[in-house]
Amino acid sequence: MPLTRGRIGGYDSERMAFGFTMLNGDQTVECQISDAAMDELAGTRGTPSIARQGQFVALRDVIEQIASGIFDSGPLVKGATIRIFTKHIPKQRS
Repeated sequence: MPLTRGRIGGYDSERMAFGFTMLNGDQTVECQISDAAMDELAGTRGTPSIARQGQFVALRDVIEQIASGIFDSGPLVKGATIRIFTKHIPKQRS
């Protein structure tokens, strides 16, 4: 069952990742996407941390689809954070 949209969390400078939540019914699922993964999706590099929220909003639909796919692909420990890295980003076809 696909996850549904939750709330925007914000940028974590220690983890260099942007946090957000998704919902599995009434259960909140914590999620993060790394800077590198978000830049890969955007086709850019080195986006300043202050611009990450805008970048997340612009890419939100695809980021949430990836998070939902990771959730659906295998068993996760209850309460575990879904983390999206560059390896989760589909490669662009030439």
